[in-house]
Amino acid sequence: MAKADKPSGLRTGLQGLTTRGRSFLAAGITAVVCAYVFGQDTLLQVGVLLAALPLCAATLLLRTRYRVAGGRRLAPHRASAGQEARVHLRLDNVSRVPTGLLLLEDQVPYVLGPRPRFVLDRVEPRGFREVSYRVRSDLRGRYPLGPLQLRVADPFGMCELTRSFAASDTLTVVPQVQPLTPLRLTGEWTGRGESNTRTLALAGDDDVIPRAYRQGDDLRRVHWKSTARYGELMVRREEQPLKARATVLLDTRELAHRGTGPASSFEWAVSCAASAGVHLMELGYQTRLLTDTGWSVPGTEGGTATVGESAGLLLDALAVIEQSDGSGFTRAEEVLRAGGEGLLVAVLGELDEEQIARLGRLRRRAGAGIAFLLSTADWAGLRPVPPNAPDDQATRRINLLRDAGWIVLPAGSNDSVPDLWRLADRSAQGSSRRLAAHGPEAQSTPQPGRSPQWGPSRDEAGS
Repeated sequence: MAKADKPSGLRTGLQGLTTRGRSFLAAGITAVVCAYVFGQDTLLQVGVLLAALPLCAATLLLRTRYRVAGGRRLAPHRASAGQEARVHLRLDNVSRVPTGLLLLEDQVPYVLGPRPRFVLDRVEPRGFREVSYRVRSDLRGRYPLGPLQLRVADPFGMCELTRSFAASDTLTVVPQVQPLTPLRLTGEWTGRGESNTRTLALAGDDDVIPRAYRQGDDLRRVHWKSTARYGELMVRREEQPLKARATVLLDTRELAHRGTGPASSFEWAVSCAASAGVHLMELGYQTRLLTDTGWSVPGTEGGTATVGESAGLLLDALAVIEQSDGSGFTRAEEVLRAGGEGLLVAVLGELDEEQIARLGRLRRRAGAGIAFLLSTADWAGLRPVPPNAPDDQATRRINLLRDAGWIVLPAGSNDSVPDLWRLADRSAQGSSRRLAAHGPEAQSTPQPGRSPQWGPSRDEAGS
């Protein structure tokens, strides 16, 4: 709750005169001058009365002793693009005298709609008034709301003074998040999907990491080989579940996208990255956002942030993300080289063969890879773009990515993220069934007429 600044000074009062007040003041001054020239005492009295009315009204408003406090509440603070948010305003009269007629106005960016104005009747001492309005934006971003302005007018309409509140709020418009179906990645080495494993289950008897015996430890956990080696009682460590990790790679290169505004391919890509990132967090993945520039937003690593908080940080970052002037994925490759295990979901724009080769190396440093490959020719744009690539070139790029181990999902302007995500799920299940039926060699052998392959496993890629 913030209190309004009280205006002061005769100059402030004169600046607040309305058209009616200025007209009365001008008429009064003119009448005084004419009375002095023609020697008319009656006209002089009329002129003094006309000039005194607006001056007295301004002085009355300047000396008004009532105090008001205003507050603002957003519901919600974080809204999706195209979703309406409601702004609640509250005005409290914290003085012992009633107020006059009040005009309430909030400062709102033009993107969110027209500037809201409210007329409030007399507010009793210690009373309050509540009003609300709606805002909506189709564009991502952070938009300031406020400060709140209060206009106080005298009963005769001679003067209006504006009082401003210092407090302001920020409405965050995040990209649209579409619900996705759970993606089943059976047999993933990080413990994802339906076959979660444990860390010690991956190690043999000689690779057990023991620790010293502590009072209260179960004697069945005693590791006798380590006890004989160290000369003291040693026990096995508790089995710790492997943590599912995922990276969402967003292609922000300006030359890779087409179109402007909410209907551009870049906005589709941002919404796709937001949907995939939030969905993976809800499934228990430690998900981070990575761009081609190497800029990264960490996930829930550290164990202190909840899924909702981490999803909020991800969406806040995507709300203000902009296109880059980069030309490749070198910096993203450096980040993944430092720690890129787990599932990799990439949302990609226009690519050439060199960039496809780099993406192949990125996939080998991670686990499974899913690539949303945008057909940017489907998006209408106002700025110059390269000519549309022939279909055979687009098919070649898709095949190169699939040969590198990606599940490739070609995306157009009319395609929805949930439909494409279900295709990735079916492709993953088909790959798992073929691997179980034909052995590991079937994973690297493309078969015509079938779903795209996962590609080599992590151990094969690293060898």
